[in-house]
Amino acid sequence: MTTETPVSRAARKKQELRREIVETAFDCFAERGYHATGIADIAARLGIGHGTFYRYFQNKRDIVDHVITDLVEKVVASLAADNAPDAVSSLGEYRKQSARIGDALAQIFGSDPRMARFLLLEAAGIDAEMRERVLDFYETAADLTAGYLHHGVHLGYLHEDLDVDATARAINGMILASVLSGLRDPSPEGQAAMSRAVRRVMYDGIATRR
Repeated sequence: MTTETPVSRAARKKQELRREIVETAFDCFAERGYHATGIADIAARLGIGHGTFYRYFQNKRDIVDHVITDLVEKVVASLAADNAPDAVSSLGEYRKQSARIGDALAQIFGSDPRMARFLLLEAAGIDAEMRERVLDFYETAADLTAGYLHHGVHLGYLHEDLDVDATARAINGMILASVLSGLRDPSPEGQAAMSRAVRRVMYDGIATRR
């Protein structure tokens, strides 16, 4: 029998409070707007002092940076193992892999629509540095998608003359449209329809005919 140590309990409580601060901040952002929300608003809603807040985050902008970093880590983690670029060797396997990745991304972005809405529609307007951070996120996503396309071209199940970089951005544009659509229609049926549509465009547009 394993006995939980005081250290592990303290660590868990710290993680829980950090998560509560993030969630409460996004509640306030949604209600008041980012710029109109102060640290005092977030702390008061949580019933904590300013000092407690500053033990976890430097300021409210630091919360947004944290959420973007967490999002990138979750996306990268969803692309490991069977979903890694070199994990498939045929168009059929690539189709199945794309469906798994689509489901994983839908889960990541759909887990908290408030954060998805803020990051996709509002974060770039915070300041110039945050705008670049958001654009860097899109560039990272394009590089990740390009890795799958390069692998498919190399093995011959995608067109050998494929413009990989431009196609990666086009695919990510469709994925982004799916996420935005999910903010209005989060139903499983609506998301499944968008996922099927994206994959159909992908395969009809870049798959070799065999």
